[in-house]
Amino acid sequence: MENIPLVLIISSLVKILIIVHLLLIGVMIMIWAERRVSGWMQDRLGPNRVGPQGLLQPVADGLKFLFKEDLIPDHVDKPLYVMAPAMLLVPALVAVAVVPFGSSITVLGHEIPLQIADVNIGILYILAITSLGVYGVVLGAWASNNKYSLLGGLRSSAQMISYELTLGLGIIGILMLTGNTLSLRTIAIEQGAYPWQWNFLIHFPAFLAFTTAMFAETNRLPFDLAEAEQELVAGYHTEYSSMKFAMFFMAEYMNMIVGSAVTVTLFLGGWHFFGLENMGGPVWSGIISFGIFFVKTAIFLFVFIWVRWTLPRFRYDQLMNFGWKFLLPVALTSIVVTGTLWITTNSRLIVGIGNVVSAFIVASIVAGLLVMRTPKPAIQDSDNRLTPTALDAIE
Repeated sequence: MENIPLVLIISSLVKILIIVHLLLIGVMIMIWAERRVSGWMQDRLGPNRVGPQGLLQPVADGLKFLFKEDLIPDHVDKPLYVMAPAMLLVPALVAVAVVPFGSSITVLGHEIPLQIADVNIGILYILAITSLGVYGVVLGAWASNNKYSLLGGLRSSAQMISYELTLGLGIIGILMLTGNTLSLRTIAIEQGAYPWQWNFLIHFPAFLAFTTAMFAETNRLPFDLAEAEQELVAGYHTEYSSMKFAMFFMAEYMNMIVGSAVTVTLFLGGWHFFGLENMGGPVWSGIISFGIFFVKTAIFLFVFIWVRWTLPRFRYDQLMNFGWKFLLPVALTSIVVTGTLWITTNSRLIVGIGNVVSAFIVASIVAGLLVMRTPKPAIQDSDNRLTPTALDAIE
């Protein structure tokens, strides 16, 4: 501690306070944006009474949850029931620690990176922390001692296992082409300033697989089988009320924000955009880079809302089939093709073309095999006669 300048210690504390508050404010903005954007897409008005354009509606919602009675049913496992929302919210908060949200600024001769912690295992940290969130869902469902909640928790655990594999495999190709580094800052820097240098073009199938898996990891439509109110009342949080209920949704929106920020860092060039991040002095360049990163993340969050109000919910068997039979083969094929073409040609263009062609071939083969299968009917009638109905008996 004696060798660390006081400026760096203070800057680290300031960055932590700023990022945590930005996450909390981001949750409020996302609650408002979800309603307003959905209203715009459905040609109706969203919230527009509490504050100008309904901007204070999230504040009203927060006050409502704070003052609602906190009910704890008698049949629940109280310690785990109380801990579960925090077990989902805390990983969402701490996962952002390794995400670089800008280049750097210079204060009193010290260069301060716009990142809380630049660790050399940043990607492993993200995957490890985000995978802990499922414990909050599963334990909350189990502790509720409710069959609908338990079904939602089991669905969530199966969904996480299925799509966590694709989430991790989708990153391997990037690591191959960026010096095998696991630092998110290094990956963002090596992509360059121009869109044709970014990883989403070189690893386009992996980008689509990673993004789809991220939707499933955050329990967003069309992958919200853990909640599915038409089937499970409300799923894993059926027995929750007041702020415990609100914490589940705060964690969902925080995971959306962190997931979007990680996607921007890995695939969309981070804070780079046509060299604009280098304009200005040592302070203004950092502020501009933060603004670029913020805009990219906001656009990706809009995609979250867009997909929710565009695609219908999958059936559970469709969810599992899509993860295991489509996304996983595409992600594995992308790893093999990237490694082979990079060693033989050392050309990013050829790697990008090969990834797209191989993903198309694999998806076509899998789709063809699934179409060729002719499922047997659940009930077979040996003499091919129609099964008699109640009307036949009356006649």
